[in-house]
Amino acid sequence: MTAEPNAPYPHRRRLAELWEVEVQRFRAARPQSDLLFRQAKEHMADGVPMLWMAKWPGPWPVYVDVAQGAHFRCVDGIDHVDLCLGDTGAMCGHAPPASVAAITHQLSRGSTLMLPTADAAAAASMLAERFGVPSWQFALSATDANRSLIRYTRQVTGRRRIAVHDYCYHGTVDEAYATLDENGAVVSRRGNIGPPVPLDETTAVVPFNDIPALEEAFAAGDIAAFLIEPALTNIGIVLPDPGYHAAVRELCTRFGVVLIIDETHTFSAGPGGMIRADALEPDAVVIGKSIGGGIPAGAYGMTTEFAAAVRASLDLEDIDVGGVGGTLAGNAVSLAAIRATLGEVLTADAFAGMIERCTQWTAGVQAALDEFEVPWQVTQLGARAEYSFRATAPTTGSEAAHADDFELQQYLHLHALNRGILITPFHNMALMSPVTSAADVERHTVAFREAVESLYA
Repeated sequence: MTAEPNAPYPHRRRLAELWEVEVQRFRAARPQSDLLFRQAKEHMADGVPMLWMAKWPGPWPVYVDVAQGAHFRCVDGIDHVDLCLGDTGAMCGHAPPASVAAITHQLSRGSTLMLPTADAAAAASMLAERFGVPSWQFALSATDANRSLIRYTRQVTGRRRIAVHDYCYHGTVDEAYATLDENGAVVSRRGNIGPPVPLDETTAVVPFNDIPALEEAFAAGDIAAFLIEPALTNIGIVLPDPGYHAAVRELCTRFGVVLIIDETHTFSAGPGGMIRADALEPDAVVIGKSIGGGIPAGAYGMTTEFAAAVRASLDLEDIDVGGVGGTLAGNAVSLAAIRATLGEVLTADAFAGMIERCTQWTAGVQAALDEFEVPWQVTQLGARAEYSFRATAPTTGSEAAHADDFELQQYLHLHALNRGILITPFHNMALMSPVTSAADVERHTVAFREAVESLYA
């Protein structure tokens, strides 16, 4: 085998051979998905409703027949353990009964009203209790929520730029598609589709866990907001160093920068995300995906002081045309879904079980890595865990990115898929739902060990 010392996995010939074996296994097992895929290509680019769905491993996507709890069945009749869970969107499990009942009930009574229902205040109260900021507004996604808060921070501060972490992820927010090049300059992130302006005009970028770099960025005096995940999650899990968030809070206060914490993925840490788990003190909070029980939903919360400043900056006459909100935001069905999902599904007791299952998953991955002396690592964040192709846990997004190996990742994901296990397609993340069982996790443990053995034995 030809070794490539700079690659996370050096034996490319073996990897190519293993890949071909798994592709043939996939083809043989999924003729109905193949048929639907060929029909779909007539009217959809790459045969998928969103182009990124073409990135799933294998010659065509798996078509789902029905999803329930922590499993789904594809059109070829194969049962899958779903450890992707809509990349957090289905963290509550598929079709949770309490959410489905609330959604169905509200649908029969009207869905889009442009007027509030009683569920709105109830949902806002639950979010306030969980995340510690009292004033809430609703959106259709975390992306929408992030965009709204960025506009509000620029409005209130009079400053034009925001700061983000290198290799962050905040949905499809234009300002967040920025990274640092090898010389430390702010540039458009690789793969950014049609960026409207040079990213250094809108954004300052700082490495995760780098307080001196953050202080330098803030000292320029033009940063309205620091938009962060409290741990990076979409480049592999990168956890904060001890004291990092306390230092971030102090710098934001000192320089008058609004601190926005996006908990959309880090909600896995517990009922109130990392904000509650680590006693963080944001000026604003974003949450999305998981709180709607499968219905598009997002929300953003603000401290009393920030909310008052926002409201004082807006004229009632123009409040509907300023670029914040939409006619479907805060709709009755989303609010019913949020109230039921937070109140009855993603409860504190549910999170305890989810975290226990994730600890089991992490131990299973670590056992295989130890058995075959594989130089990878695995990191857990509550109910979410992820392995990466490096020996030690990354401390910055750049470290995590440089450990990536797309071909190796695709093989591992296809290997799992062929054994009825779905993990998040764009990195190596597994997420537990309230109904994920120990047996579900064990299925992954057995399959992952087999994959590692195929690569390293």
